[in-house]
Amino acid sequence: MPVPRCSGPCGGARPAALRRPRTGRAVCRSCFCGAFEAEVLGTLRTGHLLPPGAVVAVGASGGKDSTVLAHVLRALNSHHSLALDLRLVAVDEGIGGYRDAALAAVRRQAARWQLPLHVVAYAQLFGGWTMDEVARRAAREPGRARACCTFCGVLRRRALEEGARAVGATHIVTGHNADDMAETVLMNFLRGDAGRLARGGTLGSPGEGGALPRCRPLQFASQKEIVLYAHFQELDYFSEECVYAPEAFRGYVRDLLKALEATRPSVVLDLVHSAERLALTPAARPPPPGACTRCGALASRSLCQACALLDGLNRGRPRLAIGKGRKGLGEEGEGENCTSRDRGRPTLTGAIQAF
Repeated sequence: MPVPRCSGPCGGARPAALRRPRTGRAVCRSCFCGAFEAEVLGTLRTGHLLPPGAVVAVGASGGKDSTVLAHVLRALNSHHSLALDLRLVAVDEGIGGYRDAALAAVRRQAARWQLPLHVVAYAQLFGGWTMDEVARRAAREPGRARACCTFCGVLRRRALEEGARAVGATHIVTGHNADDMAETVLMNFLRGDAGRLARGGTLGSPGEGGALPRCRPLQFASQKEIVLYAHFQELDYFSEECVYAPEAFRGYVRDLLKALEATRPSVVLDLVHSAERLALTPAARPPPPGACTRCGALASRSLCQACALLDGLNRGRPRLAIGKGRKGLGEEGEGENCTSRDRGRPTLTGAIQAF
């Protein structure tokens, strides 16, 4: 069977190298990479995500998503005069046998692209705690792996914020792709977390309470196309899975999403766009966040999530701050100062106003 010609801007001058998973169009390597970059540029411009002159901290993990994100932003910065000052910020969670290899990939990328790199470590930021130490502390409790991912997600977000501030960034970008966002939508739905479900469709956060604005330029890019782009551009990235990931709740949701995608190929983007159209009834909307009484970070309670988790670790009760366990942290209970978020997540029934 003859190889089809490219149906992209080259006008069939080259043979097709793939059929795009999203559109089914046969395109060559050059036209695919150009279209991919143009779509990311469209996301940036449509969402007004990164103004000219922004100092951008690129969350660099060494994986395919952050590697592609940094490469595309460099290309767009050069070809479209975005006037962005790009700086790589990597987080060392302290996961032996895993993070060292990933950080080595980040350092190679920084050298190759001549971008400044700043590494922040959990151990330095969080009183000596590393993810390996957290895992050992939680080892005797049920749901250890899921607890590890909860800790890591919260602490990593805080570490990236601190690293971005250290390099003078005005904005943070992360490599979350469409598959990641669809998984998050499903996770929040399965948990009955209407508040997070309704917030899941935005392209980022505007930077409330002094936090730096964040955005996700790859939010509409599929994981398959990110892998293809990395392959065609011969990008150097780290591809091993975190040792604490296999038992995490997200893994089960990922399997479910893949099963759904086999029968409905558009399900990933359908979920992402559905989240954009969700809204909460006024009674179910959480109140504006305040400030953590300990560190001053954005918080919906007296302690932010990071401080609450660290408090539980320091008390020898690592799961104390997860879910209902936060009642044992000495925070205000239900009363006149208690918000609707403090009393538990709003249920999906009656909370969703529009789809």
